[in-house]
Amino acid sequence: MIGRGAEGLDMQAADVCVVGAGPAGITLALELAARGQKVLVLESGGEQQDDALQELSAADVANPQVHDDPRICMARRLGGTSNLWGARCQPFDPIDFAHRDWVPDAAWPIGFSDALSPWYGRACELLSCGEPAFQDAGLSGRKPDPIVDVTRLERFSTAPKMQLAHGRVLAHSPLIDLRLHCTVVDIQLDEHGHAASLQVCTPDGQRHAVPVRRLVLAMGGLESTRLLLNLQRRHPALFGGDAGPLGRHYMAHVIGEVSDITFADAAIDAAFDFFLDGRGSYARRRFIPSDAAQRSHQLPNVSFWPVVPPVADPRHRSALLSTVFLAMAMGPIGRLLMAEAIRRYHAPPGTPWSPHVGNLLRGLPAAVSGSVGFLMRRYVSRPRVPGFFIRNDSRRYGLSYHAEHFPHADSRVRLSDQTDRLGLPKLQIDLRFGEEDAAALFRAHELMRAWLLNNKLGELHYRQPAEETPVAILAAARHGTHQIGTARMASETGAGVVNEDLQTFDVPNLYVNSSAVFPSSGQANPTLTIVALSVRLASHLAQ
Repeated sequence: MIGRGAEGLDMQAADVCVVGAGPAGITLALELAARGQKVLVLESGGEQQDDALQELSAADVANPQVHDDPRICMARRLGGTSNLWGARCQPFDPIDFAHRDWVPDAAWPIGFSDALSPWYGRACELLSCGEPAFQDAGLSGRKPDPIVDVTRLERFSTAPKMQLAHGRVLAHSPLIDLRLHCTVVDIQLDEHGHAASLQVCTPDGQRHAVPVRRLVLAMGGLESTRLLLNLQRRHPALFGGDAGPLGRHYMAHVIGEVSDITFADAAIDAAFDFFLDGRGSYARRRFIPSDAAQRSHQLPNVSFWPVVPPVADPRHRSALLSTVFLAMAMGPIGRLLMAEAIRRYHAPPGTPWSPHVGNLLRGLPAAVSGSVGFLMRRYVSRPRVPGFFIRNDSRRYGLSYHAEHFPHADSRVRLSDQTDRLGLPKLQIDLRFGEEDAAALFRAHELMRAWLLNNKLGELHYRQPAEETPVAILAAARHGTHQIGTARMASETGAGVVNEDLQTFDVPNLYVNSSAVFPSSGQANPTLTIVALSVRLASHLAQ
């Protein structure tokens, strides 16, 4: 059932209490109920966006040039960040779990093939992204390459909003009690150090003590960490204290474009466009340096793919791209098209509109026909095309990257002395990208540049003098939606907050189920792996 408020929750505890109804929380509820477990899910928001509730996620960001406002990176509503998600589904890679001496503090206590890979199939079902097939034959007529892998795929969900995809089960399962407008502000421990109850605030201003047996925080990376830090403030020895791992090693991904790519022939352009896989799901190829290349060049795990020129730069002189920019730049329209953080990335506030209006007027017929076609494929057709890629006769495109962010202990979040209106301390966020991140990513670009030339596939063109590229990479580094590493998984207490089963070392019946537990960020978007870990955790809790 789906209800509102905390009435009756002070009676008997469910088998498992889950805080948060986003991808992780909904997955846990579905999988635990399927295994016969009674589940209580507490969600801060309602069914729709509520700006007043979003204010509860306001934080003190040390460098707003590096980290987006958390209020646009989170979604306090049923479905959580699946309402903001770009629908990308990619597994982590085996090399992410291997020992890499050039990536310190990145060790996972679990293996890929035995502990994670078996759960990706069910995760793909839950996320509606087709079969768990993330490789294909690569470029036509070319043998597998030992330097750059072109067989790897990202897949896209056809039903990204999980509350819509699974609403019927959530509403009608007798084993699921999902309560909206229940904001958890504190965890109470008993005399044995176990989580005994939650303090829950409801819109009527009441506070309720909700008993728990086993508790899972599935509130996203930052909010899960925030609640743990608040618990630590009252019990300073927990999780290693202030010098311990909680809140440290905050990671995102290093993203941006500092170069262009020109393909040698049009067949390569087509190979990197979105395509339907024959089972009704979209997929797309990416360039990823091989494991051997990553080891020999000490690279981060990174993926590259071609993109249209930056839509905010009117020098592309494309009426269609300027139409896209203007739609994104108009706040109310742009927010309907994409998540706010993504909108601001592609259409930065303050970008002049007049040059784009000029492009639009000069190419109005092409803009109209192209826009209608794209809008039909994006918002009317089923399945909907997940992105925007326009091939051109010059075969020149931006080269986008999505790179691993190396763990840095001083990249961290703490609690502020300020509180939100419910009394929960706000976060202080200090996300840091280091020179080693930029230097390693520049080496990856150099590898790509040489590989393209040697294989006669094309050319890589830097947008600045080559030696200035690391500076450009750091200047472009900005994130906030992938909240990784602040409650990391480890094999022993002191090195992390949770063990391989996502159970906290210091509170035996408390679990964390979000990207905060990832010891490394990899090159992949985190959602598919979060859902896979959720299925794995449900199996463990039901035993």
